[in-house]
Amino acid sequence: MTYAVQWIRSFVFIVIMYAVMLPWSLVFAIPAVFSRKAAILCSRSYCWFIMWLAGWLIGLKCQVRGTPPQYACLIAAKHQSFLDVLMIYSAIPAGRFIMKDVLKFAPIVGQFGLRVGCIPVKRGKRGSAIKKMVADVEAGRLFPGQLIIYSQGTRIAPGVKAPYKIGTGVLYKELGQDCVPVAANVGVFWPKRGIYRAPGVAVVDFMDPIKPGMELEPFMEQLEHSVEARSNALMREAGFTAIEQ
Repeated sequence: MTYAVQWIRSFVFIVIMYAVMLPWSLVFAIPAVFSRKAAILCSRSYCWFIMWLAGWLIGLKCQVRGTPPQYACLIAAKHQSFLDVLMIYSAIPAGRFIMKDVLKFAPIVGQFGLRVGCIPVKRGKRGSAIKKMVADVEAGRLFPGQLIIYSQGTRIAPGVKAPYKIGTGVLYKELGQDCVPVAANVGVFWPKRGIYRAPGVAVVDFMDPIKPGMELEPFMEQLEHSVEARSNALMREAGFTAIEQ
């Protein structure tokens, strides 16, 4: 398949992905007002459809490895593109993301995000947001489930190094729950920007949980080493070699 044909397929895929979002959400809109489970079902079914569409239309298969947690825990994941959001969320029963505050104003995505329990955090105020989050968890005001945080704070392109932010460690220490690291290679096929989507096998890998009780610094070191090493291995498996050391 030529680059031009794949580009056209990628463009059609993106058009369909956003075009179906409105009618999909309208079907679940009223039930979602009264039931968080309905909002979760809407979100997860949309993820499953987009993943199926990617395989059928652009030849991008989605593969989840490891054991996605079914219990309340912290998930610290590698973030390379929108695809890892879809794959991680679809694999767990009650996920909620720590998301940028501005996203709560996004049509459809923002409202359903809030309804399933996602937590908006303002840029530059992560520390105070984490304190409130911990207090809400302890007071039982947050929905139970899997709390997903992207430890580098934003999408990171393959081959680019970026520091892990201390917020993940603070949450791990304060929540007293397992932390499940998640590695990914999805950015090799679905870039941070642009239209072209490459065929292949996109992988997210749920690794063994880090049990509660570690000190902050060794926890952060173990988390970063585990996620980066496994993500680099997955990217090499996908044919990407320009990985910074």
